[in-house]
Amino acid sequence: MLFPDLDAVAYLNHGAISPPSTEVRRAVDALISSYAARGVGAFGLWKEQRERLRGRLAALVGGEAQDVALVGSTTQSVVNVAMCFPWERGDRVLCFRGEFPTNVTPWQQAAKTFGLDVVFLDVEDLRTDDGLAKLDRELARGVRLVAVSAVQFQTGLRMPVEAIAARARERGAEVFVDAIQACGVIPVDVEAWGVDYLGCGSHKWLMGLEGAGFLWVRRERQAALVPRLAGWLSHEEPLRFLFEGEGHLRYDRPIRAEPTFLEAGAINGAGFAALEASLALIQHIGVPHISAHVQGYHDALEPALVERGFVSERATEGRRSGILSLRPPEDVDVIALAAHLGARRVAVTTPDGRLRFAPHWPNDLAEVPEVLDALDDALAELRA
Repeated sequence: MLFPDLDAVAYLNHGAISPPSTEVRRAVDALISSYAARGVGAFGLWKEQRERLRGRLAALVGGEAQDVALVGSTTQSVVNVAMCFPWERGDRVLCFRGEFPTNVTPWQQAAKTFGLDVVFLDVEDLRTDDGLAKLDRELARGVRLVAVSAVQFQTGLRMPVEAIAARARERGAEVFVDAIQACGVIPVDVEAWGVDYLGCGSHKWLMGLEGAGFLWVRRERQAALVPRLAGWLSHEEPLRFLFEGEGHLRYDRPIRAEPTFLEAGAINGAGFAALEASLALIQHIGVPHISAHVQGYHDALEPALVERGFVSERATEGRRSGILSLRPPEDVDVIALAAHLGARRVAVTTPDGRLRFAPHWPNDLAEVPEVLDALDDALAELRA
């Protein structure tokens, strides 16, 4: 069994935090045992492991390993770009109203630091081509960078990233993508999408642990980044003074031009060991197969919920994701409903007032009747 301690009969919270599998736990135990036995002697072994992981992450998003930096979270990936981008005073950043704050707050802070303007479009506008027309008009006014999530956290709307990036490129704007609600559950391809930066944490659909993630940077954009967040490990050959004898302690070594300069100090080895283990399972199954499985789960669940008075916010085919969100009937408090479901060991979340279901590859269609039974019991209690 991969999840022997999981209490839920249906864990549908992979869009929040995924439970670690036995493979993930085994990988973390191996790292701890290695350091317990060898201390610093284990460092090289796990440094090699992180290089393997870098290659896996690159393959996941259709990029190359040398363009991937290992970071602490999606938020850290956004902060890194926001603070190291070659801004000029008066540059405009385009964000989307309704996004998770991870992909808004760092740009607002950068605006205060560098004298930028942050402008907004509404996320829901991008459900239709009318939204792209609004995007065109905003880009025509001059935008330096567009920040968008590949999938919206509350509704599951899959954004038209490729179309956004194409329009941005025509106007000379760059594009940052928050991919934490995409990687591991829908196919991601940075080259096909045409984006410039992509960040993702590991604790949701990648099924790793909190405190680990990655940032991909398009090769052509790397030289322009300003290493404002550099640390001692950001230099070229940063370890020579520790392992190659006297005379190598210097402070003038160049900062690396690759995005790995953002790996500036001690790193979360356990988190990255966990991520490689979880990613190996995902890549063994294959993201296209996972995506199809999740849509099948949604197909089984959504009509039954609509019959019970819920209003589905599921997008049209081609714009769907791992998230199925619904508005509850008017007489039902969604927070109380989620609590009742939790008491019946059905784990869901309620972002921005929706009832959100986020199944993944471990979920089985046989769970759906149990979910509906729990839902019916909860609704009956709330309406009693």
